This record gives sequence, structure tokens and C-alpha cells, in this order.
Amino acid sequence: MKIYNWTYTLLTNLQLESTLTLYLNLVVNIVILIAIALFLDYIFKKLLIIALAIIAAKTKSTFDDFLVANKTAKYIAHLIPLYYVYITVPIILAKFISWEEFFSKGIKIYIIILSLWIVRSVFNSLKDYLKNMPRYSDKPIDSYIQVIMIVLWFFGGTSFILIMFDTSFTFLISTFGAISALIFLIFKDTILGFVASIQVSVNDMVRIGDWITMDKFGADGDVIEINLATVKVRNFDNTTTTIPTYSLISDSFINWRGMLISDGRRIKRSILIKPSTVQFIKDEELVEYEKLQLLKSYIDHKQADIQKHNTLKAIDKTVILNGRNLTNLGLFRKYIQAYLENHSGINQNMLLMVRYLQPSELGIPLEIYCFSNDKVWENYEHIIADVLDHVIASSSYFKLEILEMDFKTK
Repeated sequence: MKIYNWTYTLLTNLQLESTLTLYLNLVVNIVILIAIALFLDYIFKKLLIIALAIIAAKTKSTFDDFLVANKTAKYIAHLIPLYYVYITVPIILAKFISWEEFFSKGIKIYIIILSLWIVRSVFNSLKDYLKNMPRYSDKPIDSYIQVIMIVLWFFGGTSFILIMFDTSFTFLISTFGAISALIFLIFKDTILGFVASIQVSVNDMVRIGDWITMDKFGADGDVIEINLATVKVRNFDNTTTTIPTYSLISDSFINWRGMLISDGRRIKRSILIKPSTVQFIKDEELVEYEKLQLLKSYIDHKQADIQKHNTLKAIDKTVILNGRNLTNLGLFRKYIQAYLENHSGINQNMLLMVRYLQPSELGIPLEIYCFSNDKVWENYEHIIADVLDHVIASSSYFKLEILEMDFKTK
């Protein structure tokens, strides 16, 4: 190229010392090379960025939009001036053989690094694109991308060593084999995370968006990211907990996905009844309870059945303890059952019952077990509060005393 020879010719005509001429010519040529490379980089970067932006604006797919956002065009544009430098360096360093080899190696290494950057930007664009698709939004895409990039960086690092030390691939592999134990020790977490990511994905243990609880790490919230090394959880207090990926297969945790995709969210609450307030109901007291619309049909049916039984067995009812009788606690339990069966916030197609638990020195636990229609946390708590408000307020009507509330897990 004549552009790199005019300086040498000019300096030679000025009859400068030959060594000085060579070095001055080299300096000028390097300045020219850098100037042309920067100019080419600027021009092609602008052209590629504008061209990709125009294409992205005209196409329906969002993938090219993510290519623009991840600066893929910028990295590709660097390849053109880099190629120019690669073919020009041997020309301007023709009389500096040792320098030519050093610069050639540097350019080759930079080409490898730049190629990896381009591949990384494309994969990042693919990751962002897939995350916006409902089909893949809950998949651990980050883990797969990281595994691919680790493999590519490994081959990139291998190529770097081969170029720098002019060694053979066979010798390099044998060296890696000798230090494999050290490599496994250094990358232990990465390897464990890789294995865990595969198991989590294959077994469908956790998806992005799942609500998980892991007491060991103080995590209680939604999974927002799954990558090779960590799982990020946004807790309900807006803090973020980072969990090692392999802990999902080595430790226990709760995934609430089953509840969220079901038809209802479980309500499991119990109240403690004071035993001394439980008593039989006399016939004259039933008149008051029959005024309750939710109990009237039950009392009529149950009382007829009890009277039939007592008459058939010739029970002496001068003593109330004889024969079968209704109790205020039994009526209260049936009232709560009927109340839940008529509550608009309770799913009537799922299990619903009011039952006694094992009595203790604290009292007689009366448990409400049902499922709400609404699974949204705030609405769910409103439904529970509405039910408990009514239960507590109505207990005194049945002459029962509540000792204390026993709040159980959801």
C-alpha cells in the first residue's frame, strides 16, 4: 500500500539515518493505521446501527429490537476495522518481524474476544426475546445461556493459550487433565449449579413467577430469576433473597404453585371453646335457636329424630342427661357449617367442614377447614377476617366462651 511508503520515501530523500527513518516511518504508519481504523469503525458502526434500527422498526418480531438493545450491531461493526488492521499490520511491520508476530497474536486474541462478545449479545437478545413469550417466560433460560457461554469462554480461553504459547491442542488437553482436580475445585459451585439447574428444569421444581418459601435463607416470595449459580426471590416485603441453585435440590422448600393453580386457597383456622360453657339445650331454649334461618331445618329434623329415638327407648327425660340431646356446641358447629356453605367467598366445590380437634388443657379446638374462591392474598385475608368476625361474634349467642385464637398455617 503506497500510503504506508510515502513517509519512508520522504525521510530517505531527506538523507536521515536509516534506523531513525525506519522508526519514524513506523510511528507515522501506526498513526495512519489507527486513524483509518477509527474512521472505519465509526462509519460502519453508524451504518449498522441505523440499518438494524430501521429493520427492527419495520418487522413485527421483537427479536431484532432486543438485538438493538444489546448493542449487537456495535460489536459486529468492530469486526470490519479489525479485519483491516489484521491485513495491514504485516505490511507496516514487514521490517519488524518480531513485532509483527506479537501484534498478530494480539489481534487474533482480540478477534476471539470480540467474537465471544457478539455471540453473548445475540444470546442475551435471544434470552430477552424468549422471556417475553408466555411459553418460555417461566423457564430457567438464564441457566442455559450461562452454560453455553461457559463452554464458549472455555474454548476461547483454550484458543488464547494456544495462540500465546504456540502450543498444541493435544498438549493443552493433557495439561488440563493433570490439573482437572484443581479445576473442579475452583468451579465446584458452577458445576453444582449446572447440575441443579438441569434437575430443577427437568423435574419442574421451580419456575420463574412461582411463590416459594425457604426458611433456611429467609425467602418468602416470588422467583424472579433462575440462573446457573443462584435463584433470586423477591420477598413480599420487597427485599431480595439470593439462594444457591443447588440448595433447591439439597434442602427442602415450599412451592405454592399448586395452590395458585388450584380452584381455591385453603382456610384452616381454629378457635378454642371453654369446656365449662358447653351444655345441653332444653326444649324451651330451642324456640330461640329455631329463629336462626340457617339452623331451622336442621333443628326440626334433628329434634324429630331425637324424640323418636327417646320415645322408642322409653327414655326418662325428667333428667336431661338421659337419652339423646342437642348441645349448644353442636348447634354452633352446625351453624358455622351452614354459614360457610352460604358464604359467597367460600368455594362450595372443594372440601368444607367444621370439626373438633383433640381437646387439651387449653380448651376444645373447633376448626374451620375450607377453601376460598379468591386466591389473591389481600382478598383471601379479607375473607378469613369476615368469617372469623362472624364466628367470634356469634359464639356468645350460643352461650359459648372462646378462650383464645389458634392461628395455624395457611
